[in-house]
Amino acid sequence: MRADLKAVFGLTMLAGLLAVVAARAQDAAPVCEVPAYLLTSESSLPKVMESVKNAQKLDILVVGSRSSTINTADGTAYPGRLETVLREKLPGVKVNVNVELQIKKTAEEVAAGLGKLTEAKKPTLVIWQTGTVDAMRSIDPDDFRAAVDDGVAALQSAGTDVILINPQYSPRTETMISAAPYIDNMRVVAQQHDVPLFDRFAVMRHWNEAGDFDLFSASHGLDLAKRVHDCLGRALSKFVIDAAHIGPPQQN
Repeated sequence: MRADLKAVFGLTMLAGLLAVVAARAQDAAPVCEVPAYLLTSESSLPKVMESVKNAQKLDILVVGSRSSTINTADGTAYPGRLETVLREKLPGVKVNVNVELQIKKTAEEVAAGLGKLTEAKKPTLVIWQTGTVDAMRSIDPDDFRAAVDDGVAALQSAGTDVILINPQYSPRTETMISAAPYIDNMRVVAQQHDVPLFDRFAVMRHWNEAGDFDLFSASHGLDLAKRVHDCLGRALSKFVIDAAHIGPPQQN
């Protein structure tokens, strides 16, 4: 009888310990929720909606800089995570996300080739990530705005939907690089051309301030990058679906 009581006591203690460990693990895991207003756009993606509804396919081209990749080839960068999550949310839809890296190029340098690139790749949606290189090089903000304007116009003339993505947030470099003028100008261009703007800067700043990620520390390396990119891919997938007004019957 006494042995049975000891066994019961031991199991109870073990269950309690496991519950504490699970709770701590859950607390440690990044929630990376995004306030609704950061994932809401008054602009839409009509070509995405049409392609998903009628052709059951969605071809996306991410035109990005080095921050659209991480030092791994296992699909954990945000374009790969975007593809995976969209396939999960849009069953029956053939989703392909390709990446065109434009490393160390300014918006003006990238914009010059966007028309031909789009004609060659024929994507339904181009996600253009820009602003970081221009901010680092202190390109005149007015020149930057004109370049983004030209690039978006070329993409729309080529017949594709467009999403703009602004620079990533980094508390370690914000005192050295002034991203605000470039972020503001991207917002202006997005409004003028009626295209959605995914505010990556504000999203990442929210995660940092909410304690989901410590973006100031440089000690977490690849693991932190993977988790941030996973969250960005998930947030961007919701942004695309909502901006395309894809209803519940077409998604899980």
